[in-house]
Amino acid sequence: MIFKNMRFLFLGLALLSFCSCGFYSLSGVTLPANVKTFQVDYFGYQAVLVEPGIERDFKIKLEDLIQDQSRLSLTTKNGDYIYQGEITRYYIAPMTATANSTASQNRLTIEINIRFTNTKVEEESFEKKYSFFYDYSANIQLQGSALETALEVIYEQITQDVFNDTLAKW
Repeated sequence: MIFKNMRFLFLGLALLSFCSCGFYSLSGVTLPANVKTFQVDYFGYQAVLVEPGIERDFKIKLEDLIQDQSRLSLTTKNGDYIYQGEITRYYIAPMTATANSTASQNRLTIEINIRFTNTKVEEESFEKKYSFFYDYSANIQLQGSALETALEVIYEQITQDVFNDTLAKW
């Protein structure tokens, strides 16, 4: 008898938890019904040290993340949410030294200025700088696959931070 009651209790709790999922999404995004599109404009490059193409790669990563984690559709103009900005810092600095006073580890830091425009609720629009870094051995040249790995780590963090601030509201 107790086993039968436990089964009904478990079934009831399971149904209740599935019904409550309608109020939340797995990505934490709850968008107003009138917001359907977003656009990511070309990102400029204002950093002193130049690495060609990284602004294009960042734009693509941001577009992919928003498409993967929300119901918004990408558009090239008149988006409900508009992302604009520029890479303002691309900087490599030594981080740790060896006994011979040479660098044993370097750090790549990228800073991106984001202007977010919410065309539906202007008060939610903002401008903010996002930054992240990647540490790597000083014995490695930051090019090819080493650069791709560094950019992947940095862009993953920055795009997620932008997503959280604009869509998840964390």
